[in-house]
Amino acid sequence: MKKHVLALDLKDDEKLIAEYEAYHESIWTEIKQSIQSAGILNMEIYRVANRLFMIMEVEDNFSFEAKAKADEVNPKVQEWETLMWKYQQAIPSAREGEKWLLMKQIFKL
Repeated sequence: MKKHVLALDLKDDEKLIAEYEAYHESIWTEIKQSIQSAGILNMEIYRVANRLFMIMEVEDNFSFEAKAKADEVNPKVQEWETLMWKYQQAIPSAREGEKWLLMKQIFKL
C-alpha cells in the first residue's frame, strides 16, 4: 500500500465552503465507485480555512494516469468535477488546468 497527499484551495467564501462540505457528506454513488475501482483503498479530505488536504491510501499498482483516463470517459465523474470546480480554485503554484497537487513528504517520524 502507498500513500499520497494532495492539496487544493476552495474559493474563500463561507457559503460555498459549506455547500462543498455538504456534497462531501454524501458523495454520489458513481463517484465512490470510480474512486474504489481505481485502486484507492482509503481517501480522507481535511480543511483549514479554504485549503484542502487529501490523503489517499492506494494499492501498489495505483496510477494517477490510469485514473485520469478512466475519469475522462466517465460522464458522472465529469459532471462531479465540473460541479466541484464551482467551489475549488487552484493553489498559487498550480499550472493551467491543474487542480489537486501532489505534496512532497518532508518529514516522517
